Amino acid sequence: MKVAVTGATGFVGSRLVERLQQEGHSVLVLTRNPEQAKRVFPSSVSSGLEIVGYTPTKSGAWQQAISGCDGVVNLAGAPIADERWTPQRKQEILESRSTATQKLVEAIAQADSKPSVLVSASAVGYYGTSETALFDENSPNGRDFLANVCLAWEAAAQQVEEVGTRLVILRLGIVLGMGGALEKMLTPFKLFAGGPLGSGHQWFSWIHREDLVNLILFSLTNSQLEGVLNATAPNPVKMEQLCHALGEVLHRPSWLPVPDFALEMLLGDAAQVILQGQQVIPKRTLSYNFNYQYPTIKPALEEILSSS
Repeated sequence: MKVAVTGATGFVGSRLVERLQQEGHSVLVLTRNPEQAKRVFPSSVSSGLEIVGYTPTKSGAWQQAISGCDGVVNLAGAPIADERWTPQRKQEILESRSTATQKLVEAIAQADSKPSVLVSASAVGYYGTSETALFDENSPNGRDFLANVCLAWEAAAQQVEEVGTRLVILRLGIVLGMGGALEKMLTPFKLFAGGPLGSGHQWFSWIHREDLVNLILFSLTNSQLEGVLNATAPNPVKMEQLCHALGEVLHRPSWLPVPDFALEMLLGDAAQVILQGQQVIPKRTLSYNFNYQYPTIKPALEEILSSS
């Protein structure tokens, strides 16, 4: 296959590109920063890879490159919890997902040779937050900022069905691997100051990066898959359970909680990503007999940290 990937230089995208190449596929990398992409994917190890610069939220010549691709994977979007949610930042979070996806769908619609499948990211933030509810793919959307972002994001992707392209929407949980959210959590544990973030009672719906990449590949190649799939492990945990498992794997204590106000001082409204959660199960994903390599948290952490 020839597969176009947005967000290709990111935590998930870079591993996906690597796996696509290992399996003999050619890859079109759509990137805002071609020079950075060339550093991430040096030509000596990136045969069969084409890099095209683009502005995700604007139409342009880049859209012509979609013609002839067999599949498209849409992972682009501004980071959610890296900084305070000013009005400008909220707009950037929204537009980097909904408008960018609109432009990608526009490119697919205009292509002479259209991709047969679009695998487009969304997030479990779609469901809103709760300490008591259990969410699956049929659960209704929440009402908060992130839920509204996900609604707009998914609505933009759904337009691709009008041109006959199969659509798979993956609602991502927190992706665990060496990097990303987990790497930020490791520092206090290594300093013997680890513990739950916030109350510890909030749900943490997660997925190992390798399982997510496998699910993306599964979605690209299995023509029976369509619609929304939760890209989460089948065993979500409470934050206190995650931190306890992390302490055990690192052989470090896990007793010093980080209070809500400390995260709120640092991140403002964006702290809700960490302090509030949702218990999400991948009901439809399991119905397609997708095989998780890491369905439970402790073996997932052991594998990640043993390879670091």
